[in-house]
Amino acid sequence: MIRDVLLQVSRSYTAYVPPPPPTYKLFSYGQNYDGQLGLGNTTGRSSPVQVGLLQEWKQVDGGETHCLGIKTSGSLWSWGASTYGEGGRGTTTSVSSPVQIGLLTNWSQVSTGNNHTVAVKTDGTIWTWGYNGNGELGLGDTTSRSSPTQVGGLTTWVSASAGANHCIALKTDGTLWAWGYNGSGELGDGTRTGRSSPVQVGALTTWTKISAGNYFSIALKTDGSLWSWGDNTAGCLGLGDTTARSSPVQVGAGTNWSKISASTGPSGWRTTLAIKTDKSLWAWGNNEFGQLGQSNLTNRSSPVQIAGDWKEVASQHVFVLGIKDDGTLWGWGRGDEGEIGNGFTNSYSSPVQAGSDTTWEFVTGGYNHSHALKS
Repeated sequence: MIRDVLLQVSRSYTAYVPPPPPTYKLFSYGQNYDGQLGLGNTTGRSSPVQVGLLQEWKQVDGGETHCLGIKTSGSLWSWGASTYGEGGRGTTTSVSSPVQIGLLTNWSQVSTGNNHTVAVKTDGTIWTWGYNGNGELGLGDTTSRSSPTQVGGLTTWVSASAGANHCIALKTDGTLWAWGYNGSGELGDGTRTGRSSPVQVGALTTWTKISAGNYFSIALKTDGSLWSWGDNTAGCLGLGDTTARSSPVQVGAGTNWSKISASTGPSGWRTTLAIKTDKSLWAWGNNEFGQLGQSNLTNRSSPVQIAGDWKEVASQHVFVLGIKDDGTLWGWGRGDEGEIGNGFTNSYSSPVQAGSDTTWEFVTGGYNHSHALKS
């Protein structure tokens, strides 16, 4: 009897097989002078064009004129400019199609600054390459690198974000670290002294999401609160004034923030976008090209809402990309290179839809170029 029951159990048991990781098609549009769209040429596009033919990407990020992407296999690829080695290919030559960096397949996350790149592997190590004149590679010097170089010997890194000339990163214990240029206090360590090696920001262990911008930084804590520090041109810190901060300061009293994006770029424009848990989208900072989405060009030093329900947002140089909860793709701000993606080269002070697809999952961009992932 017992034997019969055991046989029945063994025959009815089905081993759990975890679902495969999500994989997406990659699309690009906007400026393409250095091949940063990855389309095999240097022709700009004003509407999304697929990179390659396969659905094989899991993450992408764009710098000033270069781009990095990770495929579902865990392999790391780059394209566009590599003037300072930011492409990580061991050369300063530009390419217009994705080229694999090494042969490893254990890359988990990548982030691009103006001319430098930071990436994290699945083993918890962190790697940097590109321009290093301000110590933004975190390697203890100011020597640029054209190939990935490990930052220290730790295996406790979770994620990293590259700003204009600095980096911030999270460890598994919830601590926050930063390095690079610090003239506006963007490292958050209470000083304006640049660092060429990681320095801890405070002593808290409750940091969960980060975004390094153009001489400023923003981050979320585990309680859903939003914090900002660094340069505060046009009120990009969201604190109701234009005073720079060298240590994290909470934005309002809310604890329902879920996603954040600080703009990068080589100029002085600084804009912040963030999404709350109720799917509402908020913006503040520079608005000279309508990047706050308010149908005007007025700067704001406190968060203002953009109508609609949103699931993704990316604040870029002087334009913004977003995906609504229904999977549609939108853009606003400066669009003279086609980076808005709606087929035109106009600027818009409120969101305009790019195409009619409803399967967009992730969006990012660079100086004047955009990249989006579609399921």
